[in-house]
Amino acid sequence: MTKVDRKDAKLALAHMYVAFIALFIGGLCGLLQVLVRSGKFELPWGIGYYQVLTVHGVLLGLVLTTYFAMGFHTAAVSRTCGAYTDGQRKLGWIGFWIMTIGTTAAAIMVLLNEASVLFTFYAPLQAHWIFYAGIALVVVGSWILALMQGLRFAQWKKENKGQVTPLLSFMVMINNLMWTVATIGAAAVVLFQLIPWSIGWVERIDILLSRTLFWYFGHALVYFWLLPAYMVWYIAIPKIIGGKIFSDALARLAFILFLLLSIPVGIHHQLTEPGIDAFWKFLQVVLTMFVVVPSLMTAFSLFATFELRGRELGAKGIFGWFKNLPWNDSRFLLPFIGMVAFIPGGAGGIVNASYQMNQLIHNTIWVTGHFHLTAATTVVLTYFGAAFWLIPHLTGRKLTQRINHMAITGGILWSIGMVIMSGAMHIAGLFGAPRRSDYSTYGGSEQAVEWISYQVAQAVGGTILFVAILVIIGVVINLLWYAPKGDEEFPVAEVAEGAAKTPMILENFKVWGVILVALIIIAYTVPIIDIISNSPLGSVGYPHLIGR
Repeated sequence: MTKVDRKDAKLALAHMYVAFIALFIGGLCGLLQVLVRSGKFELPWGIGYYQVLTVHGVLLGLVLTTYFAMGFHTAAVSRTCGAYTDGQRKLGWIGFWIMTIGTTAAAIMVLLNEASVLFTFYAPLQAHWIFYAGIALVVVGSWILALMQGLRFAQWKKENKGQVTPLLSFMVMINNLMWTVATIGAAAVVLFQLIPWSIGWVERIDILLSRTLFWYFGHALVYFWLLPAYMVWYIAIPKIIGGKIFSDALARLAFILFLLLSIPVGIHHQLTEPGIDAFWKFLQVVLTMFVVVPSLMTAFSLFATFELRGRELGAKGIFGWFKNLPWNDSRFLLPFIGMVAFIPGGAGGIVNASYQMNQLIHNTIWVTGHFHLTAATTVVLTYFGAAFWLIPHLTGRKLTQRINHMAITGGILWSIGMVIMSGAMHIAGLFGAPRRSDYSTYGGSEQAVEWISYQVAQAVGGTILFVAILVIIGVVINLLWYAPKGDEEFPVAEVAEGAAKTPMILENFKVWGVILVALIIIAYTVPIIDIISNSPLGSVGYPHLIGR
């Protein structure tokens, strides 16, 4: 059994510790939110509603996802390319501690109620400059970790000239490249706009420019969450069910398409905003719709793997393979539920990005329900399923039957809670209920009463979800410290014998990098020039809100 190097395992585990601490605290704040919105609960000790909303969004949307992804990436490259050198590993620890210092700084400001600016930290909402500096440090630390992984990948290529790179490490490089390019937008808005403004060095900033730069980053962030889940689906799930990867080339092409189509689409989050010409909004809507292609390719590849394995086990008929899947294995069941949830989640994403339908649901709690189907169900359940083999592999322990049953219970509770909560969010959104709002502050209007009735359902779902979090945390604690010693596999499937040979063009990062830059230039150059040239600095439609 090929194992992750013990020194590399410590670095990957450090990321898991932070990720699951963020899950607990962020989940608790999510529970408090839905209880407050139900109108049946008030926050104690003077804690503000938007304070817990910010903690929930930042910890689960940024901290949990970034730390889990970087920890998983670290282990994945070590597993498939070999152990890092001492110098590379040192670089990784530097990146981890920079991220952690930044996370701590930002968290302290939120807890002090100096940064209740929500997950998106939009201007004209203003936070303490230390919050923005913390966010910048998280980005810089992640760049250093991506550099460590890239150096090991390059070393493997040098040592194995002419060979196709390990598929899992190739996927990590694609995700890191996308993340690095996308976070340039977040770094730019934080360093050159928000920090100088919050310190008082400048009186005003350009609101529309800051939002455009944020969404240049913000939509790619969604795929940075998602692609580690895709790695698990493509690489680990076939091995867990006893099958093989349907096509190496198809998997690489899907990831390349995600890379090309993840960044030049952020303006579809700004369809209702003035100051951006309709042509550029439409162009980015069209590019957004093309993202359906790699998703459908992935669905085809995965279900082909499931069917081939089922037929190996003697399945007959069109859907006979379905009953032969390992439903009693939490490592498979939770990611599979995540795959199924991505079907309505993806359909909701098409609604969000559609030029006309977006007008109905924009800035309603429908959007929040969509995020909870995609990020909080598809992505997070897959992360959980991966953690159930990754953590024991790194700690030298075993996933026992008792812990496996506990993990299945947590996954089922999560699914039930999310169906109730996300379903109520979608329905309330169609009736116009705004996102981010405490409905109890709307008074006794008929509309507010109707919203709150759905929010009671959200509170029920949110409570079940928090119970699920407690169960999952219990599983993780067992796998870290109490499970029996042993060897748990890091599952990496082989490619099916009949699969076509992988074309080397798919390995050429220069070609895909040039195409990516070209798409970004086409999609963003003219809109940003228009914003800068046509909007007097600091006005952009909100002069009364952003003057100091």
